[in-house]
Order: sequence, then structure tokens, then C-alpha cells
Amino acid sequence: MSQTLSPPFDEKLTFSLNSNVALNSNLTPASDPTKPLRSNFSSAQQAPFPTSAIGVFDSGLGGLSVLRALSETLPGERFVYVADSKHAPYGAQSDDFIAARSLAIGGWLAENGAKMLVVACNTATAHAIAVLRSRLAIPIVGVEPGVKPAALATQTGVVGILATEATLRSARFADLLARHGNRARFVTQAGHGLVEAIERGDTDSPEVMALLESYLRPMIDAKADCLVLGCTHYPFLASAIRSISGDPLAIVDTSAAVARQAQKLIFLAPKIPLSSATEFSQPRSWFFSADLSEKTRLVATQMHTGAWESMQPLSE
Repeated sequence: MSQTLSPPFDEKLTFSLNSNVALNSNLTPASDPTKPLRSNFSSAQQAPFPTSAIGVFDSGLGGLSVLRALSETLPGERFVYVADSKHAPYGAQSDDFIAARSLAIGGWLAENGAKMLVVACNTATAHAIAVLRSRLAIPIVGVEPGVKPAALATQTGVVGILATEATLRSARFADLLARHGNRARFVTQAGHGLVEAIERGDTDSPEVMALLESYLRPMIDAKADCLVLGCTHYPFLASAIRSISGDPLAIVDTSAAVARQAQKLIFLAPKIPLSSATEFSQPRSWFFSADLSEKTRLVATQMHTGAWESMQPLSE
């Protein structure tokens, strides 16, 4: 039977709550994409979003898969989602660009009162979580491909990994494979073109299905019985993947594990203000995008499980 595995969270991806490092906005790397951000309706009198919200960001709309898990796990919380769609996909960007852009977005969220940052992007986690931890004085939770749980779960000894080019070339990913390579053989594939398709709202067109088939077939032929989704966009392709692979391929998605870790930090850390579940009958979410086109509005609304309190452009 087809299944989705939700692995336990890797504690190494959590920002230390005892850190005394404060955000220093003067340390932003010198690069055009890292200019300080602002929303069109923020002012000295009005913050762009409610304070004590949980900030979530991704290169585009893929991180909505993580926001979905966060909303289900933390129904009393407020969330601010930033889609850096203007610069998506991060998988095609340089390592320095990814780190600098992540710092610009994380800094904007922290400066405007976010109590926690969830880096809902495997590529940004791989290339930027270290600099985010060193510059921001709020808890940070990242995501990474579920290599360990897949290696433990496989019965055939073969695991497929679908991720962005930038994630696959990262030192963090190489370390994951080195630590768990004795348990399984990994068949890796960069998902060129998939992020762009999902950003358009295309998850099952003939072109996308053909592309997925070309990526999955070598894994299936190699007898892989687990598929690690190494990009937060890819859970939106789960139905398409299952239609190609059939039941034997278990999908490993870490979104639920990320949400559980965020929940753990909130309940265990006295420094993080806890929103009462009775304060809101359901999660409330605000949406910001560096490229708030009508298409982005439409796809973000379709992919989000609830209603957005507002959808606003984010300027540099």
C-alpha cells in the first residue's frame, strides 16, 4: 500500500534558544537581492503583520506544504508566509545568493516581531541556516531531506531522492549521504523544471507527468521502495508521483516532523510567547510575495488550506 513517511525531526536543524546573538541589520551582505525589505503598508504606526507570529519562508509557494503541517499542528498560532517568487527557484541560484537572500527575508521577519522562523525550503536550509543562526536572535527551524528515515525504512536497500540541484550539491546533503550510506544505496535526481511548474499551479499536465516519469523511472528500475522529497514544492506532486510509481514506493516528506519540532520549541521554551488556542478558532495567516502577480495570488490561494488574512507585495 502506498504510504507517506513522516520522520522524526533532526535536532541539528534547531536554533539554540540560549543564543545571545542579536540581529544586526548592518551585516547584510552586499548584493542587490539582499536589500532591506519592506511591505507597502508597513509604517511606524502599523506593523506589516501581528507580532508574535511564526515566520515561514520559501523561494516560492512550495513552503505552503510546510505551512499546511504547521497550521494543523499549531491551530492557535498566527503565521506570516513569505514567498520569494521573484527569485525562484533557489535551486538555480548561487550558494552566496541563497544565503544572502535568506538573511534579508529572515531579518525582515525578525525585525517586525516574528517569534520564530521556519525555513520552509531545503535549499535555503542547506546553504543559509548557519548564517541565519549567527545573525538572528529568534528560534529557527529548518528542513532537510528525510534521508535517515528512508534509509531505515527501505526493504530493498535502494532509496530515490528527488531534490533541487543546489540541495544535491550542498555540503549538508553530502554529509547526510555519508552518514547513512552504509544503510542504503541512494539514487539522486535533480528535479529540473518541477518547481517552475508548481509555481504555475501545474501539477499534472502531460508535460509535468512526462518530466516526472523521466526522473522516477531510473529509481523504479533500480528497485527503490522509498522516495525522499528533497524540496518542499514536491509534496504537491504526490498524486502524480503515485500514479507513475504505484503503491510500492513510499514517499518520505518531512513537513509534519518540522511542524512537530516547532510545536516542541513553543511549548518548552518560556521565551517564546504562546498564542492561546482559544484566541483564534483556526490558524490565521498573512501572505507576502516579492512577485505578487495575479497568477501567484491564484495559485497561493488554491494551495493554501485556509483563507489568507491579507496578500501583500514585498518590496526591496
